[in-house]
Amino acid sequence: MFFQTDQHPLPKMQNLRWVCKYLLILSLCHMVSGGLAQSQTTPICYEADRAALLGFKARILKDTTEALSSWTGRDCCGGGWEGVECNPATGRVVGLMLQRPADRDSGIYMKGTLSSSLGALQFLEVMVISGMKHITGSIPESFSNLTHLKQLVLEDNSLGGAIPSSLGHLPLLKAISLSGNRLRGQIPPSFGNFRGLEQFNLGRNLLTGPIPPTFKNLNSLQYFDLSSNLISGLIPDFVGQFHNLTFIDFSHNQFSGQIPNSICSLSSLLDISLSHNKLTGRIPDQIGSLKSLTTLSLSNNLLTGQLPESIARMQNLWQLNLSRNGLSDPLPGGLPKGLPSLLSIDLSYNNFNLGTIPQWITGRVLADVNLAGCKLRGTLPIFSRPDSLTSIDLSNNYFTAGISNFFRNMSSLQKVNLSHNQLKSDISVLRWPQGLSSLDLHSNQLYGSLYTILNNTSSFLEAIDVSGNQISGGIPEFSEGSSLKSLNIAANKIAGHIPNSISDLIELEKLDISRNQITGTIPTSLGLLLKIQWLDVSVNRLTGKIPETLLGIEGLRHANFRANRLCGEIPQGRPFNIFPVVAYAHNLCLCGKPMPPCRGKQQ
Repeated sequence: MFFQTDQHPLPKMQNLRWVCKYLLILSLCHMVSGGLAQSQTTPICYEADRAALLGFKARILKDTTEALSSWTGRDCCGGGWEGVECNPATGRVVGLMLQRPADRDSGIYMKGTLSSSLGALQFLEVMVISGMKHITGSIPESFSNLTHLKQLVLEDNSLGGAIPSSLGHLPLLKAISLSGNRLRGQIPPSFGNFRGLEQFNLGRNLLTGPIPPTFKNLNSLQYFDLSSNLISGLIPDFVGQFHNLTFIDFSHNQFSGQIPNSICSLSSLLDISLSHNKLTGRIPDQIGSLKSLTTLSLSNNLLTGQLPESIARMQNLWQLNLSRNGLSDPLPGGLPKGLPSLLSIDLSYNNFNLGTIPQWITGRVLADVNLAGCKLRGTLPIFSRPDSLTSIDLSNNYFTAGISNFFRNMSSLQKVNLSHNQLKSDISVLRWPQGLSSLDLHSNQLYGSLYTILNNTSSFLEAIDVSGNQISGGIPEFSEGSSLKSLNIAANKIAGHIPNSISDLIELEKLDISRNQITGTIPTSLGLLLKIQWLDVSVNRLTGKIPETLLGIEGLRHANFRANRLCGEIPQGRPFNIFPVVAYAHNLCLCGKPMPPCRGKQQ
């Protein structure tokens, strides 16, 4: 899609707002050109424009979208050339729109390079070549000749090199997105010439250097995305002069210094993410002046001090993420009656010493509660509206006692992390929410058997981690239909055999059963788990050979068979014969690469 964000539901909703606006513009272009085309009995096509388009087609070596297969015949304006729009009065191409969703079917793409011939489309107003994945090479300098261009979208391809500074000479540009490529170098200062620019997206590239000072001229800017690059320096004060801004995403960069106070004057701002940078100092006291703000994400920085009192006055804020900073107590006194729209809060891994979860959190309707590493103690909390919760992270605290009543009425819960506490419960008698997709209970004092957790939980469950507990018994038989992708039962007291039915976990990508008391052989059926990338069966009592069937797992990146009683030749094929020796050490008599050769076989 056009402008993307990278984490939470709210930015996605805001993103949808921009996508709808963007698609509306494109559909208007289509309606105008299409309506005009219908008024002409004989559509025409300017020969130079046709040649420019065919020049582009010639540089595309493979097109599984099949869009370019329609580019045949002499008339590029008759409606038969997919993605091409013309002005029928002149026969000039005004729109080129070739777009595929970047996160959909990986088999749909174009492979090749951008032809400089597109720079000859003198009357082009909209260029969208997006989501093609395998269009490489650089952006042609000739694109600076497209003086009528209003929208330039080249996102989610594989374009590289520097951004041509000559693009800064496109006088009518309203929107530019080069996101999701491999562009390098600094942002051209010439982009400060885009005085009418409204939407600017260079996210998900490899750009370096600071925001150019010339950007102070971009007073019409509404959408500003530089996320997921290597951009450094200070966030300029002049960003606070862009009074039309509704969206800022500078996350996942190397910005340093303090958050400028001027940003607090952006009364139209709806979403701001400055997370994953190196920002220091305090959160500005005037942050509460952002009356329209719905999402505030400042996580993974070096911010210190207390939360400003004004934050409680943010009437529309429903997502607040301040995790992984150095923020400290006390929390603002106005919070119990403030933030009336709040649905998602993350205060994890700061210097808070909360003791217990504040009632203004447990007593309101929330979807996401993340308070990991907040020095919480006692028993697990009781929420007034457990049915509204979809995600909970209370890991790395000091909770004790059981968890038998904690999940009661949490009918919407999808993800839960209670790891690294001191919880004691028999997991074999617990009832789990039916919509659960991720369950992390590792490093507690849980006991009982695995049967219930592996067979009577949600069919949507994709990740289970109960490692580092005191779980005993055997590994139960598995059944078909499981969605499980990650299973970690390491460091418990589990005994017995690995069941042959483990092959029913066809979606499994990670399996860790290490540091238990498991006996018997490694079943050959394990080789049917073709999606496995991580396999660890180390420090058990397994006997027999490593099955040759495991050679069928082509995507395996990590395997560990250390400290068992295995014997015989290691499967002689990649990756097993190139894993490090330590992956096979301390067994009975394993041989063959990378171990010493088997007896009777030459090196």
